[in-house]
Amino acid sequence: MKAIKSIIFIFVLFVRSAIAQERPLHEIHTMMVFNFTKYVQWPNQDQPGDFVIGVVGNEDVFKTLSAWYSGKTKGHKTYVIKKFASANEVTDCAVVYIDKSKSSEFESINAKVKGKGTLVVTDRNGLASKGSCINFRTVEDKLRIELNQKAIETANLKVSSALTSMAILI
Repeated sequence: MKAIKSIIFIFVLFVRSAIAQERPLHEIHTMMVFNFTKYVQWPNQDQPGDFVIGVVGNEDVFKTLSAWYSGKTKGHKTYVIKKFASANEVTDCAVVYIDKSKSSEFESINAKVKGKGTLVVTDRNGLASKGSCINFRTVEDKLRIELNQKAIETANLKVSSALTSMAILI
């Protein structure tokens, strides 16, 4: 229990510190997307292979994820970062981040990955209620996350209580 509280405390401090230092938003999103992978359980996470994080629509998030995390390991898996220009290009991913610039393609992407164990992360108000697993939202000038529990269940994922406790539940 102390370990979970410590992790939560460090995560909250990390996010607040990142925002306080006025890091570029793409770096904050990058750090948070990566940290989400620590608090979610995937059905096949114990099997070897690639742990693919797909990025739709934000070159900066893609480049930063690639530079910081590509090739690192997650258990028996290796992080692979892929860039997708549109919904048509999206293939199987453990995580897919859809930037607000591509939010018009959310429904196509979500339908393509539905039930395949994909954590869908978005950055546009209203997308959590439309089926995104996690959505970034600014509340009183602070970056928050919305978590759609039904979307998480539909994706066959399990989210730790540590992440759930930090989110706005939808």
